[in-house]
Amino acid sequence: MPRYVALLSSVNVGSNQVKMADLKAALEKCGLENVSTVTASGNALFDHAKAADAPLAKLIGECVKDNFGFRTFAAVRSATELKAAIAENPFRGGSEDKFVHIHFLEKPLTDAGFKALERAHEGKGAEKFAPGSAHVHIDYVDGVGRSKVTAPFLEKHLGCMGTARNLRSLERIIEAMETR
Repeated sequence: MPRYVALLSSVNVGSNQVKMADLKAALEKCGLENVSTVTASGNALFDHAKAADAPLAKLIGECVKDNFGFRTFAAVRSATELKAAIAENPFRGGSEDKFVHIHFLEKPLTDAGFKALERAHEGKGAEKFAPGSAHVHIDYVDGVGRSKVTAPFLEKHLGCMGTARNLRSLERIIEAMETR
């Protein structure tokens, strides 16, 4: 059975604290198989017969809402899809891996959404953006902590929810997916 990762947004951010053991149990209760987690930021690995698709992402989001009481978005990807997103990242190797992120979106990136993001950010920081298919590549040049490019900023200007992971975290997730 194929292995996937659900990259969850809003987990262990602010008041949305979730123990990974509780997340694992909830996802198993919702029908996912062989669930495990990687780091404490909402990365759940699982097996599923169907391909990663919108209904599966919706099921996971609803599962989290029903069990933990907050709205989240789940970007469901295979290891192959994660590797492809990393390979196309134009900032890889130019900055520290912890500063280079991929912001995975709930729907395909539109030209209009990407242009709106660029316009909204103009003159506001050193961050750099590049479009992907269902994600945006971001180089947080000076670090994430003080950046004004936050999840709400991205959601507002891209017109959809998303969740970001840095390249270092994505490499760890891929390794865990391939060494079960």
